[in-house]
Amino acid sequence: MRITELRKKVGKTDLYVEDLKIESGMIHGLVGPNGCGKTTLLKLIMGITAPDSGSIDYEGLRPSDITMMSQRPYLMHASVYDNIVYPLKIRGEKIDAAKIDELLERAGILEIKDQYAGSLSSGERQKLSFIRAIVFRPKMILMDETLSNLDADSEKLFREMVMERHREDGSTWLIVSHQWDEMNELFDKVHHMEKGRIVK
Repeated sequence: MRITELRKKVGKTDLYVEDLKIESGMIHGLVGPNGCGKTTLLKLIMGITAPDSGSIDYEGLRPSDITMMSQRPYLMHASVYDNIVYPLKIRGEKIDAAKIDELLERAGILEIKDQYAGSLSSGERQKLSFIRAIVFRPKMILMDETLSNLDADSEKLFREMVMERHREDGSTWLIVSHQWDEMNELFDKVHHMEKGRIVK
């Protein structure tokens, strides 16, 4: 993916990405202080927000190949299980109930799979969001502070799952995180943002 001359003004954030290459098959870190434009950049890549100017060359990636996990995930008014299988249903893919249960069990939410998703705690919501994002094996995954509300053991587990999934299918990850010490081991490449600019 190549991002060129990309501009977006949102409130006090004035994002300008002159030239950024998100190399495929790598785990990228996106770090910087609050309000520097990290989430805005992810939303632009995802197509949630339209740029004021500039371009994003997806290099063959389709919208259905990309998914995003946000810090406050949107959940359907349905069960945990129905939320998980939704990406498979809309893509017409086979639902392997046993494999889904295996993912849910590993994430520690199998016992609540029939529970209404809106009743989950913040940590459970993020676990659901993570499993829902990887269940259809997207080619590119955007993570916006998705692990921030997890306990230390769960956070470690999900870091391991990121690395495992990356090894299995060569997916591209762009991960926003303030937890530099814990997440740095994941990253093949790190992009630093300040005041809406990529500085290195």
